[in-house]
Amino acid sequence: MKKQILTAIATATLLAGGSAAWAQNVAIVNGKPIPKARVEALAEQVKRSGRPVSPEMEGQIKDEVIAREIFMQEAQVRGLDATEDFKNQMELARQAILIRELFADYQKKNPVTDEEIKAEYDKFAAANSGKEFKAHHILVETEDQAKSLIAKIKKGAKFEDIAKKESKDPGSGAKGGDLDWANPGNYVKEFSEALSGLTKGKMTDTPVKTQFGYHIIRLDDIRDAQLPKFEDVKPQIAQQLQQQKIAKFQEELRAKAKVE
Repeated sequence: MKKQILTAIATATLLAGGSAAWAQNVAIVNGKPIPKARVEALAEQVKRSGRPVSPEMEGQIKDEVIAREIFMQEAQVRGLDATEDFKNQMELARQAILIRELFADYQKKNPVTDEEIKAEYDKFAAANSGKEFKAHHILVETEDQAKSLIAKIKKGAKFEDIAKKESKDPGSGAKGGDLDWANPGNYVKEFSEALSGLTKGKMTDTPVKTQFGYHIIRLDDIRDAQLPKFEDVKPQIAQQLQQQKIAKFQEELRAKAKVE
C-alpha cells in the first residue's frame, strides 16, 4: 500500500512538472522546446512596427516561431551555423541589436520634454513671423538677357509665359515662375532685399544679381505669416529634437572613444 502511494505521488509530480513545462513553452519540435518568451519577443517586434497584435496575429506569430525552429534545426544539421560567413553575419546582427538597445535606453532616460518642444516652436515662430510674400521670378544667366526680357514684359509680354520658356530655375520655371508664399528671409540676401523693396503688383526694373544668376522679380501679394498650430506640429518637433539628442549622444561617444 505504501509503495502504491509513493508511486502515485511520483506520477502526480511528473505530470505537474510536465504541465509547467508546457505552460512555459509553445511547442516542442523534435524534442526541443520552444519557449513562450520567443513568441512574445516576435510579437513585440510586430508592435514596434506599428501593427496591432490581434488573436489571429498571435496564432500566425506562433506558427512563424515554430517554422523558424524547424528550419533552424535543419540548417544546424547541415552545419551551416559553423561557417565563417554565418559567424560574421551573427556578429553584425548582435552589434545591430545592441546598438538599437543602446539608443532605445538613451531615449527612455533622456526624453524630449514639453518645455523643449515649446521652446523650439517659439524659436521657429520668431524666425518665421511677420509678413509673407507671394512672388514670381525669372532666372537667366546674363544681365543682358534679363534686361531684354524686362523690356518684353513692359511691352505686354506675359510674365508667366516668358518664365516657362526662359527661366533656368527648374522648380518655379515650369509653374510660370511661381514661388508661392514665403518669408523673405528664406531667400538669399540680394533677392530678399529686392523683393521687400517692391510694392504689390510691381516688378523689378533692373535685373537682380545673385549667386544663381540674374532675376526678374514680381511681387504679387503680401500677408501676415501663416504659422502652423503648435499642437499640429508638436509630434514632428518632438521627433526632430529626439534625433538631435541621439546625434549629440553619438558624437559624444565618438569624441571620448580611443581609436588607434
